[in-house]
Parts: sequence; structure tokens; C-alpha cells
Amino acid sequence: MKVSHVRLLVPNVRECFLFYRDIIGLEVLHGNEDTPYAEFRTGDINIALEPRMGSEPVKDMRRPHEFSAHDQVAIIFRVDDVDAVYDQLKSRDVEIVKEPHDTPEWGHRVAYFRDPGGNLIELNGGI
Repeated sequence: MKVSHVRLLVPNVRECFLFYRDIIGLEVLHGNEDTPYAEFRTGDINIALEPRMGSEPVKDMRRPHEFSAHDQVAIIFRVDDVDAVYDQLKSRDVEIVKEPHDTPEWGHRVAYFRDPGGNLIELNGGI
């Protein structure tokens, strides 16, 4: 399991995009000020921006996720086999939020769970 990026769930992606690109000076890997998702290079672990889901869905985000409507951050772990890691965590009584499923628009298979502090964590692997 390797942390690939931290996703900030923000109320205004455009405003935050401009801050991280123009004020902080981070290199843009994906997206721009008009996209609902953006990612920046920060070294080994990237920072991504995405709107808070469920409270005010963005028209470009096809499937808003009610389970993350109140979260402000998600830690993304890249794994080789989402289903295997999910099964391992489930057997350890981890709080599962969403079972493994494909996100073909991103080319990923994902699952979600929470740590004991309530933080949202995504398992992320290829389809």
C-alpha cells in the first residue's frame, strides 16, 4: 500500500486551484481552473482538489457520493489489488464506507473506508 495523493474536498475548486497554482506555485498534473478535479505535483505524494460531494454536486461529476458530503480530506492509497486489500481490512473490522467498484471514467477500481478518527480513505487501483 502506497499513499499516492491527498485529496482536498473543497467548496470552490476554481479558487483553490488558483491558490495552489498561482500563489503556492505547484506544478499542475491534471485539470485547470475550470475542471471539477485537479491534481498537483508535490514530490512523492500529490495534492488533488475535488468538490465536496453530495452537498452541491458539480454537473461534470456524474456520480456524486453522499457518503463524503461532510469530509474535507481523503487519503488515497494506491494498491495492486483493491479487492484483496478490501477483504483483508473487512476481516479486521475496519469501518467500510463503500465496497469495491469500478470508476471507468477514471480507469480505477476503488473502495472507501474510515480510520478510527473518521477520516475518509480510498483504496485505488487499476481496472
